[in-house]
Amino acid sequence: MCFGRRARCVGYKLLILALLSIVANILLYFPNGETRFASEHHLGKYVECLHGILGGGFLVLIPAAVFIGLHDDDCCGCFGHKDCGKSCAMLSSVLAAFVGILGSGYCIIISALGLSHGPYCFTHLQRNWIYPFTESSGGYLFEYNKWSECQEPQNIVQWNVTLFSILLVLGGIEFILCFIQIINGILGGLCGLCCSHEEVSHL
Repeated sequence: MCFGRRARCVGYKLLILALLSIVANILLYFPNGETRFASEHHLGKYVECLHGILGGGFLVLIPAAVFIGLHDDDCCGCFGHKDCGKSCAMLSSVLAAFVGILGSGYCIIISALGLSHGPYCFTHLQRNWIYPFTESSGGYLFEYNKWSECQEPQNIVQWNVTLFSILLVLGGIEFILCFIQIINGILGGLCGLCCSHEEVSHL
């Protein structure tokens, strides 16, 4: 089985997921497509953590680029240089996968905290910008009748819940794919070492 080809497949999937994470995180900055809340600093603290842009985005693009760059014709070599051997190429993908694990893990944690904490909004009860659902520890997610407490931005609860949930799912899939590549890379590296020893013994 070609471990390099499987790594490339994972890489293309990570590329798509990372781009989706970046888009979802950017949308969090513009509730209902409005820019004034960002310019007035009326965004939640977890929105500004760049978990989708930095974590699930750029830090996942690094392993995606490494996996896609793996030679897929004969499963040998580091980015096409056969002298390096299978083990070098696959073990480098393991290191890259750890970077993806960190990035996707960061995306998962911040997304979960954002969902649990709730949005930052202007409420009709307090007549101020607050976090009205902090004390509920995520219970507000199932209390739809309370979502109307947030007057501005309009539909901010639905906006945040949808995008944080999307980022949570994307980060989870990225995490799983990077973990799969760690196993794939280790097996590919060991296979490369075995093949090298066999070639040497035949000589």
